[in-house]
Amino acid sequence: MPLLQQAQMLWRELPGLVGDRVELFALEMRRAGRSLAIIGFLLVAAAMLAVTGWALLWVLIVTLLLKAGLSLTWALSLPLLATGIAAALAVVGIQRQLPNLQMQATRRHLNITPSPPPAAQPAATPHPLHTTPSHPSHAHPNVGATR
Repeated sequence: MPLLQQAQMLWRELPGLVGDRVELFALEMRRAGRSLAIIGFLLVAAAMLAVTGWALLWVLIVTLLLKAGLSLTWALSLPLLATGIAAALAVVGIQRQLPNLQMQATRRHLNITPSPPPAAQPAATPHPLHTTPSHPSHAHPNVGATR
């Protein structure tokens, strides 16, 4: 079969091939959307159950502390203090993760800035072989580092 005839046949089949792939993509996106909704529902359910379990654990601990002779004020202060410390640690963890949401290395890499004109450079510019690399991954020592 000549090359031109093969190209024409491919050209005729192309919309069908692309259409099939688009339809498959749409079906998978619909399924992924449903799965994401189910995951969200299950996460909410798991969080509610975890909070209920946390509360019941502290009710049990307070009950045992009261039976051991501790006053109600002190028995209730313990879960309050422990929950406050856990919440503070969670807030610190969130604050440590917030800079990662800024995607600084990607923004630096995608930022298109014009090069300064040669006349604007200082006269005492070191030789290019003796300078540090200007690649975005070298711009910050913690890029890619985990905490």
